[in-house]
Amino acid sequence: MTRVRIPVLILTLAAVAGVALVGTSAPEATGGKMTASAHAFLASLTPELKTKARFDFNDKHRTAWFFTPQQDKEKKFTRKGARLEEMTADQKKAALALLRSGLSAKGYEQATTIMDLENLLLELEGPKGAMTRNTNWYFVSIFGEPSSTGKWGWRFEGHHLSVNYTIDKGEVVAGAPILFASNPAEVKDGTKKGLRPLPEIEDHARALITSLKDDQNKLAKQPKAFPEINEGKPRADVGAPVGITADKLTAEQKATLMKLVKAYADRMPEEFAAAEIKKVTDTPDEKLYFAYSGGPKPGEPYTYRVQGPEFVVEFLNVQADSAKNPANHIHSAWRRLPIDFGLTE
Repeated sequence: MTRVRIPVLILTLAAVAGVALVGTSAPEATGGKMTASAHAFLASLTPELKTKARFDFNDKHRTAWFFTPQQDKEKKFTRKGARLEEMTADQKKAALALLRSGLSAKGYEQATTIMDLENLLLELEGPKGAMTRNTNWYFVSIFGEPSSTGKWGWRFEGHHLSVNYTIDKGEVVAGAPILFASNPAEVKDGTKKGLRPLPEIEDHARALITSLKDDQNKLAKQPKAFPEINEGKPRADVGAPVGITADKLTAEQKATLMKLVKAYADRMPEEFAAAEIKKVTDTPDEKLYFAYSGGPKPGEPYTYRVQGPEFVVEFLNVQADSAKNPANHIHSAWRRLPIDFGLTE
């Protein structure tokens, strides 16, 4: 048999041009990665755990999301889903792989750092604190049958973390709500002193606020703090947008605003994040709003929103952390408007 040799130049050109050769394939789409990860996770579970993890797609639990501790008077968890605490090492690895499929490398690092902060809260508050602090009290729920032909969804959730996705025919149609929070926002003492799990969402906001001129500030600054993020329901219920519109910002200020929004989108997988950012860049400047309350200096309570017709970013830093440092406990969310979870009404 005559052996056919493919010249190195052709191989190089094919690689540069993105031509598929034998043994190669295009990168798997985000929805496909989630589907594969969900199947692997479910396959790893015992029948008992699988019963805890699985729900009908239309189960009301799908839209009942929470980022607060969700514990009863005896400090027992009340969340549904399969709990990391009751999983084997391999099952937990599969659960975290599902979480990884819904986040960028940076987002995954932030999420796992948030989870690890439960250890710090336990150290600060002690075992007799108002809430149980447990790094393994994070729960996984699968809604519907993971597939490339129908609708399904999943959630990874616990204290200060809620990641929700909806997939239809193999395509991610909604990645909202996605909430990351951090107590403390900056670790002030101990071996982790200086740790800031979510620095960009504060640094870019503070830079924008301090750059505003007096006439701009009159539009952007609100007399009252924005209310706490509305958990438990599929609607953000943020009302009409307020604040300064992007057409009233300088080019440099608008660039800072986009960096702020991108810090939220960068939590998501690159392919999906690009689609979400396109919604922002396609928004006319006169319909893209930034508003804040409070003061931008560390230790001062403040809140902000970035809102367009199809999305809203919500942020609050109004609580003291568990070490009693003022305004050092942050909540931040990316949400769809008018409704999350891929719903239309």
